Amino acid sequence: MNYSEVEASILRLVTEATEDSARAFAEQTVTRLVRPELLHAAAEDELTEDARTALTTGCANVLMMGPAELHDLLGAIDGGTLVDDGLDTGVLTAVTALEHWKNYLEQNRRSELYELAVRSIEDIDHEVSATLDDFLATPEMAAEYARIRRLLTPGPE
Repeated sequence: MNYSEVEASILRLVTEATEDSARAFAEQTVTRLVRPELLHAAAEDELTEDARTALTTGCANVLMMGPAELHDLLGAIDGGTLVDDGLDTGVLTAVTALEHWKNYLEQNRRSELYELAVRSIEDIDHEVSATLDDFLATPEMAAEYARIRRLLTPGPE
């Protein structure tokens, strides 16, 4: 599958998922995207100490926080970002995932799940550099796509 086909397939899966499947996918994916090892490479000069603490807290407690708490943490992170461009990829992935999760919790919009799925695919792509023409050629990318499909496709009742 090429990249456009993968995106279209994910959009279809997100749209057709049951509420339970969508929620399970969202929880597992946001947890994967805010894992602690993504934050290790963040340079000291990218975030203030308060912003770094807010990010660490948000990542560690993502499933236990409500949208208002996440909103406050994201505000602290945004206010404590010291660079205009070039934020560490892991930090950017985590912050973006927190934002999509917050929006999903607030509005229950499926488009936020699609965005989480795309961020998850991009996270793998950052590690293995998949080709756009055969996006699932690497075992890592194929496994991530299979994980997304498995979680969003309801099993037999």
